Amino acid sequence: MQIKPVILCGGSGTRLFPDFKKSPSKQFIDFGGWTLFEKTLDRIKNSTFDTPIISTNKIYVNLVLRALKKKKINKYKIILEPSKKNTAAAIISSSLLDEIKINQPILFLPSDHFITHKEKFNKILNYNIKNLSNKNIFIFGIKPTVPTSDYGYLLVKKKNKNINKVLNFIEKPKKNKAIALIKRNALWNSGIVLARKDSIINNAKYFQKNLFNYCLKSLEKINQNKNILILNKKFFNRINPISFDYAILEKGKEINAIILNAPWSDLGSWIEIFKVIKNQANINLIKKNTFFRPWGNYKNFFRGEKFLLKELTINKKSSISLQKHYHRSEHWTITEGRPKITIGKKIFFKKINESVFIPKGSLHRIENIYNDPVKIVEAQLGTTLKESDIVRYQDLYGRIK
Repeated sequence: MQIKPVILCGGSGTRLFPDFKKSPSKQFIDFGGWTLFEKTLDRIKNSTFDTPIISTNKIYVNLVLRALKKKKINKYKIILEPSKKNTAAAIISSSLLDEIKINQPILFLPSDHFITHKEKFNKILNYNIKNLSNKNIFIFGIKPTVPTSDYGYLLVKKKNKNINKVLNFIEKPKKNKAIALIKRNALWNSGIVLARKDSIINNAKYFQKNLFNYCLKSLEKINQNKNILILNKKFFNRINPISFDYAILEKGKEINAIILNAPWSDLGSWIEIFKVIKNQANINLIKKNTFFRPWGNYKNFFRGEKFLLKELTINKKSSISLQKHYHRSEHWTITEGRPKITIGKKIFFKKINESVFIPKGSLHRIENIYNDPVKIVEAQLGTTLKESDIVRYQDLYGRIK
C-alpha cells in the first residue's frame, strides 16, 4: 500500500524575521530558483507515495498551487484551515479525509525541511512501514551535529532490533543541557511523523477527545472547489491551539523513533541558510561579489525578498564604523574569531557560533582587537538593503561626511 503524504505548510518565518509584522513564510522563500516547499514536493515524487494532501491556509493557497504546477503534480488535495491552530489540528483533520484508507500509512511532512539524501530517507521510510500498527506512531529523530537550542530532543531506548522507543521529549534546551543530552545519544526532534490512519484516530480519541470531535465536525458541510477543501469555520475555530507533540506524542504509550543519520535542517536560522547557499555558490560569482573595505571585506552571497546574506571578514586590529540603519535590522552569527560588539550602550564579546540581533535604528559596531581575523555571517532584513542606508557616527578611516 502506498504512503499518503500530508504536507504541513501553514507556518510563518517569525524565527528568521523577528522584526517583521508580517514575516515572509519560510517554506515559500525563493533561495535561487527553489523553495523548501518545492523540495518537499520533490521528495514525494516516486512510486512509494500516493497523491499528496497539503494542509495550509488561504493566504498561502496561490503559492501552493504555483509550486504544484511547477512540479507538474496534477493530482492533490488542499485543506484550508480557517485559522491557525498548530499541528495537532492539522494532522488529525487531514487524517480524517475519506480518501485515506483506514489502515493506510500516512507521512506528515513539515514543508520547511532541507534533506539532501532523498533516496536514503525513502529507504529508511520503506523499511519501517512494516512496523506500523493501529496503536503506534513513529517520529523521525536526527542524529545531532552540534549542541543547539534550535530544536527539541528525543531520548530513546532500543526496544528490539528494529524499534527505538521514545522515552522522553525535551523542548529546546539550553546549550549546556543540549551537550548533556547528546552524550546520552539523544536525537533532534524533526517533527516528521509516520503512522497509520487508524492509529492517529485511536490516539486522538483517547488523548484529545474534544479536539478530535471538533476536527471531525470541521469536515462536515465543508466548502469544496475542485481539489480545495475549506474546513468548517464554526467548529474549527473552537479548537484550542496545541502541537501534535503536546497533544498526542508526549502522552502516547507506543511512540517510537526512526533514526535518520543524514544531513537535515529546518533552515530555521540564518547560519543554516547561509551554509546551504554557500555550498551551492559559484566560485567566480563569489569573487565578483567580494567588496574590499579598509577594515577587511564582505561577500554578498544571496539577495532574496527582504533579506541579503553576507559574510564579513574583519582584519586584525580593525573595526567597522559605529553606525546605524534606518531601513533594516541585522542578524550576526560569528564563525571565526572573537569580536568586540557594540549595540547601543552595551559592549560585549561573542564567541564562535554565537549570534546577536541588531534592531533597526540601533547604533552598532564590530571591532577585532586580536591578531586573528573575525568572520561574521550577516543577514540584513528589511525593505531597503543598500550601502546608502549607513549612517556613521565614529570611523577610524575618515569616512564620516
